[in-house]
Amino acid sequence: MRELSEQEIVRREKAEKLREQGLDPFGHRYDKEDYAQDIVDKYISVDHDAFENMSDTAKVAGRIMFIRRMGKASFFTIQDKSGLIQIYISINDVGEKDYELFKSADIGDIVGVYGKVMKTKTGEVTIKCLEYTHLVKALRPLPEKYHGLTDVEERYRRRYVDLIMNEDARKVAFMRPKIIRCIQNYMDEQGFTEVETPVLTTLLTGASARPFTTHHNAQDIDMYLRIALELPLKRLLVGGMEAVYEIGRVFRNEGMDPKHNPEFTLMEAYLAYSDLEGMMNLTEGMYTKIAKEVCGKTTFHFGGYDINLDGPWKRVSMTDAIKEQTGIDFKAIHDLDECIKLAEEHHIELEDHEKAYGHIVNKFFEKYVEETLIQPTFLYGHPIEISPLTKKNPDDPRFVDRFELFMAGKEFANAYTELNDPIDQLERFEAQIAERELGNDEANDIDMDFVEALEYGMPPAGGIGYGIDRLMMLFTEQESIRDVILFPTMKERR
Repeated sequence: MRELSEQEIVRREKAEKLREQGLDPFGHRYDKEDYAQDIVDKYISVDHDAFENMSDTAKVAGRIMFIRRMGKASFFTIQDKSGLIQIYISINDVGEKDYELFKSADIGDIVGVYGKVMKTKTGEVTIKCLEYTHLVKALRPLPEKYHGLTDVEERYRRRYVDLIMNEDARKVAFMRPKIIRCIQNYMDEQGFTEVETPVLTTLLTGASARPFTTHHNAQDIDMYLRIALELPLKRLLVGGMEAVYEIGRVFRNEGMDPKHNPEFTLMEAYLAYSDLEGMMNLTEGMYTKIAKEVCGKTTFHFGGYDINLDGPWKRVSMTDAIKEQTGIDFKAIHDLDECIKLAEEHHIELEDHEKAYGHIVNKFFEKYVEETLIQPTFLYGHPIEISPLTKKNPDDPRFVDRFELFMAGKEFANAYTELNDPIDQLERFEAQIAERELGNDEANDIDMDFVEALEYGMPPAGGIGYGIDRLMMLFTEQESIRDVILFPTMKERR
């Protein structure tokens, strides 16, 4: 059994004394009526002397974060979800019994306070306690106020303590649902319908990624946790829903770093009768709406740069971007041997399945271009080999109508003019299987049911996927994905 610290022993003894007094150390319902920050905002501009003629009261509940005891009167501060407020408590106001109860309180305890709103001579909005209610005894002490959890790994493991001690962590936690709601409102305004699709699947489709596997006992079959949302949503276009989107968790059995978590939130949207241009307009509009309505600004510090979301955003093809950085015009090159030679000359290593025109072009992009795309940039014109679900470009079938949104050298969205030709789609799936045989363990499976769906006819469409966690990092100006996910995946303690 874990050895208790001296403070933990004392707190447990105090909990027992509460029981002896007929009080439950872990409390019961308390009908709070007010929030700390609302009270501060309402009264901060009221002059100190004006409170003499006021009898406004408030009823709050929260965690004790600071205590200054001064004999028969004391000050303490409680924190609720909105913020902090100071409490003044006196034996003359609450009586000896409740004042003694307060004197046994520790930092971290949760209490209820009813009292008169006042302002101290120093101008701090304060509640003069008239009724003090013990609610919950904290059996563990909080970290030291000014240091919090200094071990970054422990911050993420014990997020509950981080939220207590770290105001920035609380702001991010509350901003995330506001951004999600803003996205939903925006998509509603654009005529989209939010839907839900299966998390469990028997096929790997919609992205290039390693899966997590599980087992369905009743059917005695292995299944995957989904790696993307794409194909079920496109089936709904076939069914006539025309404009659909989903915000949901997806799972990729890959490494962890400041930009990646094995489970993350993805949003995909599909719009019938649209195309790449439509997805660009949708994206720019959504980001601008979030910036203005939720954040109240359009410039954000992220990745060491000040990112300005004011449009119009830059649009450039992959081959033009490579040419700009290296002088090589892949658009004009049609010989594979020449491409392989260029890769060798530029010290770009190729796996067997990567000895193809499209993979080589992409390798050059990743080495020379990606990190140079700082301000919002729609990079379009991807090679067909790396885009198995995308419609071919009618002018050059080596490429597809796809774009990725980049900011601060990082990808934020991936969009297509969707492939709706079932014959072409089956050929792409078969090409993926061929790549798997050459060693690409992230290649897609063949989804024959999806091919069948396309055979019924899917309207021309634009589609896009957004990494919601990375979007959150931008709008909350955080550098690690773990700061925008309340419970990120962590390595086990050793």
